[in-house]
Amino acid sequence: MPIKLPHIRPRYWLAGIAVVALAALAYYLVLANRDNAPAYTTATLDYGDITQTVSANGTLNPVTVVQVGSQVSGTVQKLFVDFNSRVRQGEVLAELDPTLFKAQVAQDTANLHGAEATLALDRLNEQRARQLHATHYVSQADLDQAVASVRTARAQVEAATAQLQRDRTSLAYTVIRSPVDGVVINRAIDVGQTVAASFQTPTLFSIGQNLRNMQIDVTVDEADVGQIKPGQTVNFSVDAFPDRRFIGKVVQVRLNATVQQNVVTYDVVVGVDNPEGKLLPGMTAYANIVVLTRRHVLLAPNAALRVRIAGQQMPGTASGSVLYVLADGKLRGVPVKTGASDGQHTEITSGAVKAGEQVVTGFAAVTARRRNPFQMF
Repeated sequence: MPIKLPHIRPRYWLAGIAVVALAALAYYLVLANRDNAPAYTTATLDYGDITQTVSANGTLNPVTVVQVGSQVSGTVQKLFVDFNSRVRQGEVLAELDPTLFKAQVAQDTANLHGAEATLALDRLNEQRARQLHATHYVSQADLDQAVASVRTARAQVEAATAQLQRDRTSLAYTVIRSPVDGVVINRAIDVGQTVAASFQTPTLFSIGQNLRNMQIDVTVDEADVGQIKPGQTVNFSVDAFPDRRFIGKVVQVRLNATVQQNVVTYDVVVGVDNPEGKLLPGMTAYANIVVLTRRHVLLAPNAALRVRIAGQQMPGTASGSVLYVLADGKLRGVPVKTGASDGQHTEITSGAVKAGEQVVTGFAAVTARRRNPFQMF
């Protein structure tokens, strides 16, 4: 038997449609308001340690590099060391051709012998003149002449001796010796090469005195140099060992400024221990000089300090720092004072914030589903 539905008057149909339409409109307005409300990304304030550094690049060098040259000219006859050779003080590095210097020494020796013979003869003449003068056989003038001849001959002996000593020294200079203990960093000569020392001393070898103790000459901008002091720790790396960190100490902040393209920089010397010998002269060092360290301080992400929200700026903080704290869905701006920063986090020295609170670090992207309130799936 068919079921007979009750008859519904048209006005009730219209009333029902109106109710459904109003409900849909309310639902849309709720979702629209929810979409218009900003969505934030947040981070938690917490305690931790922070280290503030100044970054700079520099070159590794031995603490002392001795330039070994030649004081005489000549042709390189022998070489006894090469690049990277370890040498001791006084060890022979090279020899120049000594032929001409030996010949000069031989000539000086002969000249000295001749001067000594002349001196001996003049002394005998002086003695004879004194004896004859005592018996009035020679005049006083003849005696004075004999005495003067002895003095002249003695001066000639002294000059010949000095010349011989000078040329013997030049002969000794043909043997190039190491003035210090160290390692040969550079060799600028080869066998057969002519060394000319007429106008200036040529550099033949560069010797690093001690590669176990090295230094980094880093360039620091004038805006940062005021924070750097001797004794500060320096962490640095080199391209040869990118996964390893080395440690040094600031030794000196040199006063001679360098100006390049209107940029003023200063040379900071960093002392480095190199017991393993891994660090080599000339390597580029990427240094971070530790200028400030804080332990167990309240830290905020730097992104939170860069956030600005319209209508939430606190009075009197236009040029200061503000953190926006999100709690129970409500947002409040809190003026704070900041301290040290490591580039990612900043120390909060004062302000009505505490560890564990959520601070806004940015704005979350609105998804496509939230932009279309009627898209259910």
